[in-house]
Amino acid sequence: MSRTVVVIGGGYGGSAVAKELDSEADVVLVDPRDAFVNSAASLRAVTRPDWAPNMFFSFETLLGRGTVIRDRAVSVDPGGVTLASGRRVEADYLVLASGSRYAYPAKPDADATNEALDDLRRTNKELTNADRVLILGAGPVGLELAGEIKEVWPHKHVTVVDPSEQLLPGFLPEVRQDLHRQLDELEIRVRLGTGLTVPPTTEPGQAETFTVTTTDGDEITADIWFRAHGVQVNSDYLADGRLTTRTPQGQVPVTETLNVRGYDHVYAVGDITDVAEAKMAGYAMQHAEVVARNIVAQLRGEEPSATYRPQPDPMILLPLGPRGGVGQLPTPDGPVPVPAETVSEYKGVDLFTGRFAEQFRTA
Repeated sequence: MSRTVVVIGGGYGGSAVAKELDSEADVVLVDPRDAFVNSAASLRAVTRPDWAPNMFFSFETLLGRGTVIRDRAVSVDPGGVTLASGRRVEADYLVLASGSRYAYPAKPDADATNEALDDLRRTNKELTNADRVLILGAGPVGLELAGEIKEVWPHKHVTVVDPSEQLLPGFLPEVRQDLHRQLDELEIRVRLGTGLTVPPTTEPGQAETFTVTTTDGDEITADIWFRAHGVQVNSDYLADGRLTTRTPQGQVPVTETLNVRGYDHVYAVGDITDVAEAKMAGYAMQHAEVVARNIVAQLRGEEPSATYRPQPDPMILLPLGPRGGVGQLPTPDGPVPVPAETVSEYKGVDLFTGRFAEQFRTA
């Protein structure tokens, strides 16, 4: 008798798990969106709206046998999931893969592709009319956004502000040095060790001239600003405690086999896990491989044996437009920096769109 695997969330990890298990079980993928969103491409999409459709992949082409339900989970228990529509989906296996929210435009706000594209075109028009851009947050998102803006509009004045004292803390000094060099060449002004006394009075992504004061007393005048910080885990559907107790960060505790603690048939992947590592798409897809292998083993009457251990050293591919950027990758001998050419080849040129075109059978 076929078993039902319910995957909550069709992001990087959830889509990969669903795809891998499609031929092994009755897969039900639950997601409120009408398409998979390659959010790694979102920052380029806002500067190049003609390119923006490349970041969306219809769920209709993901699964051959399984079912995609466009709905939102509101409660989960060991036996299944209750949806916002009131529908109940029973499950033999559950995979929590609901990911996280991030300030637009790093991730679209709208669940419908056409609405998300409208938002991107609207923001692009606002950005086109702004000469001075302020970005709050000098993490990878803020820096990538700055690089994409400079690629399309080299003349724009871009300032990035962050209270942190250094860029990419925890990465190799030579990676940070190369990053500073490239930012200087692009004439992207980075203000570290300072914040704003009060937020801008305008809404993010809307062109309107304003002046703000930094905590060290300087004034910055800009025509538009973007927020590039503040990730939130999508785990509200676990708030009732019927399945598990979340950490203060909204994550769920998992074992080395990526089971939600206390259950041998419930798993979690990606940002919702309490795995001690950066929350990145690449890690979510590695989680998906482990979970798929373990569920297949269980379906065949075997013990799950695949385990996940976080990388001891952080990795990153941080494009600054399609040609520039910095990276750090792990090797058996420790982390190594990678040049802009490698970052461009692996990520910067197409921001993984080719990989997902293959996964969603659109290539």
